[in-house]
Amino acid sequence: MMFELGYVRPEEVPQIPRLAKEPKAVIYSPLGEATATLEVVLFACKPAGAMLLQEAANRAGVGSGVPALGRPTCMALPASIQHGTMTSLGCIGNRVYTGLGEDELYVVLRGKDVAKVAEALKTIESANVALRNYAKGRREQLSTL
Repeated sequence: MMFELGYVRPEEVPQIPRLAKEPKAVIYSPLGEATATLEVVLFACKPAGAMLLQEAANRAGVGSGVPALGRPTCMALPASIQHGTMTSLGCIGNRVYTGLGEDELYVVLRGKDVAKVAEALKTIESANVALRNYAKGRREQLSTL
């Protein structure tokens, strides 16, 4: 159907990241309730939250440097395993199935990177507060010139 609609062209399929081997099982759970070893962690975020996660991933040295991914959303999981932190804009199928809002997107981290990113996030959050305050003052200063 996706080919018939022109949504995906056959020549694009080989470029879509996929897992090297089929998993024995896939377990979904909230991060705080996970009981298995985490391969990837999927965060549904507003853009400002995604910015903070991306900045923290870069600070932690686990950013992929890959631009935000479009469709299909599911390719962000193997892409993250292979390359590090990924951002996915979310495809229409995923948005319908999950209820992801039009004002949200995904950030995907490898499970092994979560602690490093969480630690880096402390610095990124405090820096962003200071930078926000500076920019507000600067904006006010520039608007009165």
